[in-house]
Amino acid sequence: MYIVTIANQKGGAGKTTLTMNLAAVLSEHSRVLVVDVDQQKSSAWWADRAGESLPFDVADDTDPANLARLRETPYDVVLVDTPGSLVGHDVLATVLTASDFVILPTEPAPLSFGPLVETITKIVLPSGVPYRVVINKVDTRVPAELDDAEALLDSANVARFASSIRDYKVNKMGSVHGKVVTQFTLSDSRSSPRALEDFRRVALELMSLWANTKSQIGA
Repeated sequence: MYIVTIANQKGGAGKTTLTMNLAAVLSEHSRVLVVDVDQQKSSAWWADRAGESLPFDVADDTDPANLARLRETPYDVVLVDTPGSLVGHDVLATVLTASDFVILPTEPAPLSFGPLVETITKIVLPSGVPYRVVINKVDTRVPAELDDAEALLDSANVARFASSIRDYKVNKMGSVHGKVVTQFTLSDSRSSPRALEDFRRVALELMSLWANTKSQIGA
């Protein structure tokens, strides 16, 4: 089992959208569980909207201490959606003790990097859990936005995914319609295939990092 925490103590970074859509892509080849430990319960609300149509399971459990028992369940991958505020510091620290990897989504705006770096330096790095930042909500009309964000992260020696998530309509529609990115079609939006491509690229990178980690452990 591989437990991945989705974290950023700045609200609005797109944690829940990343969690649910990444779970959808990973569920094409794995048994996936999403655990919502955020008191706002955004992932759980999304799942309620979807009913039984999601290709993965969602558990609403705001007690992060219960994560230790997840390895007894029959899932291949568990994604944990965490609180998006500084108030959730202790919750996130507890979640990381049971995690194998951390993904930190961030908007490409300069003002987003302060809270991101604080989360990494004060919580993620002390935990010793491997991490990567994924640049989220990228405006396709402003190519320099992504370039500037990547350069800023690289200059701060922040580990990041090579892939990014573009700001498409279907990513915003998902929670309202109770759908995930693998369920949208061209009739929903012309951007549906491109949105799916973004999440698949991030998933492929994640699984590659996981394979490399296992190889190093076994070496």
